[in-house]
Amino acid sequence: MTLPDDRPVDFLIIGAAKCATTWLQQSLMQTPAIYMPGPELHFFSREYDRGVGWYRKQFEGCDTSGLIGEKSNSYLTVPEAAQRIRDFAPNARLVLQMRDPVQRAYSDYCMLFRRGEVTGRIEDYLDPARAANGRFLSDGRYAHHLDRFYDLFPADQVLLLAFEDVRANPTGNLEKVRAHLNLKDMLEPPVKKKVKDKNEAMVPLPLRKALAPVRFVLDPVRNTWPVRSLRNAVARQVEYPALTDDLAKRMGDFYADDIARIEKHDPGVSHAWAGAQNHQPERIN
Repeated sequence: MTLPDDRPVDFLIIGAAKCATTWLQQSLMQTPAIYMPGPELHFFSREYDRGVGWYRKQFEGCDTSGLIGEKSNSYLTVPEAAQRIRDFAPNARLVLQMRDPVQRAYSDYCMLFRRGEVTGRIEDYLDPARAANGRFLSDGRYAHHLDRFYDLFPADQVLLLAFEDVRANPTGNLEKVRAHLNLKDMLEPPVKKKVKDKNEAMVPLPLRKALAPVRFVLDPVRNTWPVRSLRNAVARQVEYPALTDDLAKRMGDFYADDIARIEKHDPGVSHAWAGAQNHQPERIN
């Protein structure tokens, strides 16, 4: 069945992008008492014009006796999303998983770099003097974006998590979510494999662009042995532009006030970021 007209969602993972939220979602989906659609719906942010009927249909197959939720990272950063969520599900439990904002911005930049959507001129995208309002830097201003949610929801409905704790204690991280959702059932063990890894070898960008017109033919057979063998033969590791110490410091200064505000909400999150302050590229993305 789809989500009934009188049934709001129980919880939403609202972000942040490049903070292992897909890992969190897939780990939660292993537990039968939790239902989440696989893809991000982005309903309260980018797809609101589709209407609430469309949204409810995305939960086809849900068991209304369990917990129902979804994950869309854009809910944190699109200004209208908080009020729309409040109007639809005022009692929803919200989960925000964050990452050291310098690392998050660099990881986001690397993702678009390997897609060929940004150039190798890294300072054009990550230097606060040039790009403070751009996607990469702005999306990491967690406290700024959270203000919209704290204006509409009680603080105890919002759980703040640290990406860095996924690395150190994944089971403990999930236990915090279970307690926040008031779920009595024990959660299944978390997903062990990295969901996304920016260090994975990829088909070179020029070849990917050349093959784009025939993707509709290749995608259905991409996991067959011949196609996998061909891909492995041509795949190469991507060489990313380096995040220099000087640029990382400028980014850290840019985020200093925002981090201080997050610390007031939950000191544990910013403390978890302390281990990432060397600003070296991390392997979980």
